[in-house]
Amino acid sequence: MRTLAARKAKVNAVGVVGLVENVGGNAQRPGDIVTSMSGQTIEVLNTDAEGRLVLADALWYTQKYAGLFSNNDSLAEQLTKAGEEVNEKLWRMPMGDAYDKMIDSPAADVQNISTKGRGADSITAAQFLQRFVNEVPWAHLDIAGVAWDDDGSAVCAKGATGFGVMLLNRFVSKYHEK
Repeated sequence: MRTLAARKAKVNAVGVVGLVENVGGNAQRPGDIVTSMSGQTIEVLNTDAEGRLVLADALWYTQKYAGLFSNNDSLAEQLTKAGEEVNEKLWRMPMGDAYDKMIDSPAADVQNISTKGRGADSITAAQFLQRFVNEVPWAHLDIAGVAWDDDGSAVCAKGATGFGVMLLNRFVSKYHEK
């Protein structure tokens, strides 16, 4: 958002930040069922997956108030191209009913992690988030693996990479500015 503002980008961009603290006597515990902003109930099975709960509410809030996310082929392709142009590459991961079923809950509308075997955590996290956007196009960039660089490079010093800033700036300038 700062980059767009600094260059006076000619786009109506909305940034929403979900902030949370899960400590103290009112913190979530495994087995809790919470109600999201969308009204869907979520069975909390792992409190280390609290970030996606916050993102779910942020997505719901944002889509209701003119936010821009993507879950369609066209937008995914545009983001991929923008990433290639600024050397912040994306890899499209699969989503679908088989993964979505992995987060069905017997006690709530959805559970915050899959309990059906190991693996597909990034995919089921995206499936979880998708349940909070209705039919609004959206994209989720899972940057956990590229958010930190132990060695540094010509573009970024050792430490936090800021991955996605150049990519999203290019995406906005190329596809959404007049």
